[in-house]
Amino acid sequence: MALLGSAVLAIWNDIAAGCDEAFIEWHNREHIPERVGVPGFLRGRRYAAVSGRPAYFTLYETESLATLSGGAYVARLNDPTPWTRRSLPLFQNTKRTACRVSLSLGVGVGGALATLDLEPEAGRADELRVWLTGTALRATVERPGMTGAHLCEADVAATQVETEEKKLRDRADDLAHWVLLLESVDAVILGSVCRDVLNNVALARHGATADASFALYRLQFALAR
Repeated sequence: MALLGSAVLAIWNDIAAGCDEAFIEWHNREHIPERVGVPGFLRGRRYAAVSGRPAYFTLYETESLATLSGGAYVARLNDPTPWTRRSLPLFQNTKRTACRVSLSLGVGVGGALATLDLEPEAGRADELRVWLTGTALRATVERPGMTGAHLCEADVAATQVETEEKKLRDRADDLAHWVLLLESVDAVILGSVCRDVLNNVALARHGATADASFALYRLQFALAR
């Protein structure tokens, strides 16, 4: 199936050296269950890097952008638990972005995920969007072993709500632009698909800037409502 809901929260991060086990225990036992318990949150997943950085990628699927910019979620962010207060200072190189889902294709959740953070050149956003949604992503999802292909576009206002939790991280979060998410049964398949269809030459030809960021991940944990 495609992504649940019409918005996602995408988070990339590293963890301080020697603290991965502590991070994973908190994330599995408290943090993702807490988030998925917030009204409007539908599913949470965490991935670990196979190639590329940062080391972890977390994806929350939500009913709408409104879920991410106010109400129960922001109240939760402004009242972090003791375990959260101990855990968030471990985060490094964090990129966190609330996005609207522009296109979501697929038949299920794959065990491997590729993330591409890219930005359209000035004046070429429509051109890039038309190619991605009309041609490129539809071609990728038809390849053997592929289970999903999604385009998510950043919403800066929903992302930059100031909260207590943000103050606990080592520095201000970076912001993604457009996030392509490709899912497959295997990371090798994803690497091949990206080289064939979403390589830097093809992206630039259709309007993307030259600084797209690519990483491959394997699924570690998932929880749905």
